[in-house]
Amino acid sequence: MGQRQSEIIKNHMEVYWHDYASASKGIPITEAGLVEKASVIGRTGLMLLECGTGAWRVRSSMNTLSRELGVTTTADIGLLSMRDIDYGIFPFTSSSNTLAAYAPLGAGIPNCKLDHVVGVLKSYSTCVGAGPFAAENAMGEEWNEKLRKAGGEYGAATGRPRRIGPFDCVAIRYGLACQGADKIALTKLDVLSSMEEIPVITGYKLDGVKVPRFDTLSDLDRMEPVVTMLPGWNKDISGCKSWDELPKEAKGYVEFLEKQLDHEIQFVSTGAEREKFVLKGEWL
Repeated sequence: MGQRQSEIIKNHMEVYWHDYASASKGIPITEAGLVEKASVIGRTGLMLLECGTGAWRVRSSMNTLSRELGVTTTADIGLLSMRDIDYGIFPFTSSSNTLAAYAPLGAGIPNCKLDHVVGVLKSYSTCVGAGPFAAENAMGEEWNEKLRKAGGEYGAATGRPRRIGPFDCVAIRYGLACQGADKIALTKLDVLSSMEEIPVITGYKLDGVKVPRFDTLSDLDRMEPVVTMLPGWNKDISGCKSWDELPKEAKGYVEFLEKQLDHEIQFVSTGAEREKFVLKGEWL
C-alpha cells in the first residue's frame, strides 16, 4: 500500500481490530500498526480488508473512502439464498440475512448502492449441513461419490464429505431471483470433463405431478428431480483460453444452463488456478 492510500484510510476511517485469538478489546488500527492489512490490489481495483484471526469494525463513509482511493468496495456474501433466515429453507437457515441486498447493512454502509451482484455457481450442486437437498437424490450415491472425488468436495477444516448432485436449475432460478444477480460466474466446469453424459435437474415432481416453481415452504424432502442428460466432452479444458476454444459439448452445456436460467453466463472457470477461466460475455 502506498503512503497516500494509507493516509486516506487513516483520515477517513475509525477502524478497530478485534483479535479473536486473544479476545482483546478494540485497538485503534493506527496504534496496532495494522494499516497495511488494508491492501489495494491495483490490477483488479479491489480494496480488501483482510481478517486473519480477527475482524475490522469500520466507522466511516465507505463511499467517500472508495472514491478517494479510486477503488471498488466488494462484499462477499456466503451461504447463499437457501440459508437466508427469511427466504431460505427454514428451519435449516443461518440466523441472519445472506442476500446481496443486505450486504450494505451488514457491512455498516447502509447508504451504499449496489452496482453489480455476481451469482457464483458451481457447475453442479453441493450442500453443507442438514435440510432438504433434492439434487443428491437425482443420480444415486455411486455417481455422487465419483463427482465428489473429482471435485474435491470435502470440508476444508473437517474433511467431511459434502452433499452433492447435478446442477439444479429449479433451485438456482430461485436463488438468482432472491439475489437479484446481474452477472453469473460458473465455476468448476473442468470437474465434469470426464463424464460421458452430464445430468441437469430441469424440474421437480411431487407425487407424479410437475411442480411449477421452487418453494421453500413446500415439501422439499419429497420432491423427485426431473433430469435431462446432456452429452459430455470427455476432454481436458484447462488449457482453453477463450470461449471459442471450448469443446462444442462444453459450450452446449453452458448454453443449456443459460436457457434454463433465462440468464447469460459471462464467466466460466476451467481449472483451479486463478488464470484458468474464459469470458463469454461482458464482465465487470
